Amino acid sequence: MSANSRNMKMNNGSFRRNKPQNIRHTIGRLFHYLNRYKIRLALVVLFVLLSCLANVAGVYFLKILIDDFITPIVNKTKQWGDFVNAIIMMAIIYAIGIISTYMYNRLMMTVSLNVLNNIRKDMFVNMQDLPISFFDKNPHGEIMSTFNNDVDAIREMLSQGVPQIINSIITIVAVFTAMMILSWRLTLFVIVMLAIMITLVKVIGARSRRYFQKQQAAISKTNGYIEEMIEGQKVVKVFCREERILNDFESYNENLRNSSYLANSYAIVLFPIMGNLSYLLYVITAIIGAYMAIHSIGGLSPAYVGTLAAFLQFTRSFGQPINQLSQQFNSIFMALAGAERVFAIIDEQKEIDDGYVMLVNVTKDKDGKFVESTKRTGMWAWKHYHHETNTVDYVELKGDVVFEDVTFGYVPEKIILKDLNLYARPGQKIAFVGSTGAGKTTITNLINRFYEIQSGKIRYDGINVSKIKKDDLRRSLAMVLQDTHLFTGTVRENIRYGKLDATDKEVEEAAKIANAHDFIMKLPQGYDTILTSDGANLSQGQRQLLSIARAAVANPPVLILDEATSSIDTRTEALIEQGMDKLMHGRTVFVIAHRLSTVRNADAIMVLENGKIIERGNHESLIAQKGKYYQLYTGVVELD
Repeated sequence: MSANSRNMKMNNGSFRRNKPQNIRHTIGRLFHYLNRYKIRLALVVLFVLLSCLANVAGVYFLKILIDDFITPIVNKTKQWGDFVNAIIMMAIIYAIGIISTYMYNRLMMTVSLNVLNNIRKDMFVNMQDLPISFFDKNPHGEIMSTFNNDVDAIREMLSQGVPQIINSIITIVAVFTAMMILSWRLTLFVIVMLAIMITLVKVIGARSRRYFQKQQAAISKTNGYIEEMIEGQKVVKVFCREERILNDFESYNENLRNSSYLANSYAIVLFPIMGNLSYLLYVITAIIGAYMAIHSIGGLSPAYVGTLAAFLQFTRSFGQPINQLSQQFNSIFMALAGAERVFAIIDEQKEIDDGYVMLVNVTKDKDGKFVESTKRTGMWAWKHYHHETNTVDYVELKGDVVFEDVTFGYVPEKIILKDLNLYARPGQKIAFVGSTGAGKTTITNLINRFYEIQSGKIRYDGINVSKIKKDDLRRSLAMVLQDTHLFTGTVRENIRYGKLDATDKEVEEAAKIANAHDFIMKLPQGYDTILTSDGANLSQGQRQLLSIARAAVANPPVLILDEATSSIDTRTEALIEQGMDKLMHGRTVFVIAHRLSTVRNADAIMVLENGKIIERGNHESLIAQKGKYYQLYTGVVELD
């Protein structure tokens, strides 16, 4: 990544926010995913309802058991056989509740996993269409944190929080109804206590929610920093910066600890407060109920002890769902904060492609004109449809690139390229030389349309690149970057990534061009050797050779080498120069290199400074000018 890209990353906003901006909208989005499983959700609600009603019925049956069976047995007006039948009936009621609880938990688990599968799919699919600028602005660690931590928070809420909330709400309604039937006077007292409990939940929950949002943001920043330090361990050790990064990590970690402490402190304190209040409610209700029963007030009397026993049990049951709701606040707050970040990625603006010129296989008819072919012919042309005249032109793909008065900046306030003009004729090797931040990598990014220019034109084979479909444009180019990336898979598959339908012979020919064939054959399984962890079992030079082979198998008319040999030693570099010459033959090649020895044979060398070309010519002519290139080549000044 260029210095300009890095600056842009620091100066622009991230998709991650510390606070949810629209909770109602976020919940609506989650219901949109849940809506795909209406039948299963309906069954979940049904089984939750059965479970709750069975539990309430079981408690209410306690009144019947005491008043209609136990008391008559004591008074010898009923037999034990009637009591056993009542016990069996009570067991059946609770069995229905247990089975229903199992069923709704199992159904909700499958629904939540399917929802998460769809969410991850939508995130990943949309990510493929995001512009490069998104990944420049957002640290990879934060993006990974969204895929892992935030999605997992949603899973916890859906699999545990949602069914528990439904269960608690239905239980509260059912228990309240039963309590009103048993004694409306005692129920009014319970409602007063309930109002106090809800007020506490609201106050403490609001604080807990705010700190859980901060905790999620701190987790993302800490993960991003850890990932960056893991990738840069060699640099850290070379410059003995272990103590410095430990201090920085301490700062991130301490911030995370403080956020987690505050978030969990309120969450932890909420449960015992609610629990103690429910016990207090039970004791006071028992005292008042006993007084009413002794004095036969409100339908209670010493003869109907079962009514008071059932009501007291309902009092415990009434406080339990409120406690359960309070416990779910943790997962709910974390999930909503995470869900908004997930939807931010899904809603991120996709890369705009308004091009209509396509790259197609062509052949020549008997008159020597290009005609489109459905077969792979090895000849390519730009299919240019003219809307004004309703005609189609075929322009041969050659690799002629021209910049006309191009002005560009990653951010409008900081212009990188200023009225830049350059041309690269088919088959020419163009080299860019200049200090870091001069605009070398920026030029190659613009050829690919990774970014859109502010003004000017870039023409490819005479066609404005803004008219060419981005996929077709990039298929005509190949890049070998300074930072290599190999995928998990065989060596053959990694080379074939440049051309998915390449035959084994084409893969091996490409490896020979890059002079990678010999070292590949020395690997344990040759081309079938499995590479993992970005090719950790290969040297940096070998990984770079595979990247060059990947570009070779693509066989594009335009090749971009961005510090492609920077990680290869001089001996290896000498070995691949012949292969590179074969690869570059007949192609337009853009080379960015800090080693000036690698650009001596370029057709044109362009020296950039502050976004402008200050010198242009071949090696000999630039040396004769004794300007900036001469100073760089002779070591009077050095590239920074």
